[in-house]
Amino acid sequence: MGLRWLLVILIALLLFSGLQRWLLKLGLGRLPGDFRFRLFGREFFIPITSSVLLSLVALLITRLI
Repeated sequence: MGLRWLLVILIALLLFSGLQRWLLKLGLGRLPGDFRFRLFGREFFIPITSSVLLSLVALLITRLI
């Protein structure tokens, strides 16, 4: 059970990293709680607040349908 959630979180972080430029145009990724740091010359992006916000939007859409 725990391995499944770890895999889901890893896939979500990879998707957010890949879509980072597009999400920044929408204003996501710059919210308080979205972390960006540089380690070993590479930039990492952990969008905690944006993930929660997008999850709530998805939940509202599924409730309306």
